[in-house]
Amino acid sequence: MPVADTLKRSDGDADAPRALRTEDRAGLWQAQTPQMFRYGLLVRACMHPDARECTDEAQAVEALGLTPRLVRGSVANLKVTFPDDLHLAAAILASQATGENVR
Repeated sequence: MPVADTLKRSDGDADAPRALRTEDRAGLWQAQTPQMFRYGLLVRACMHPDARECTDEAQAVEALGLTPRLVRGSVANLKVTFPDDLHLAAAILASQATGENVR
């Protein structure tokens, strides 16, 4: 998904971080899962020496020098990373169960 949030660069202080600047979000996309690649390409990407440092399959494919296609997804495709994400996921699932799909 194209990035909609305002992005802040922090000073790196773990205890009391401060915003150094606002980053330009033009051209930035938020990666979602699942990501789709042909099996052979994905195996080759995962075997690449830099694959252990990759945070997703697309980054592993990029390490091969390729440029994966960006495809718009859905805001309802929530990535569960933090504990609070589970509450939002539960709300999305509940709304889908009642037929009120979030798009």
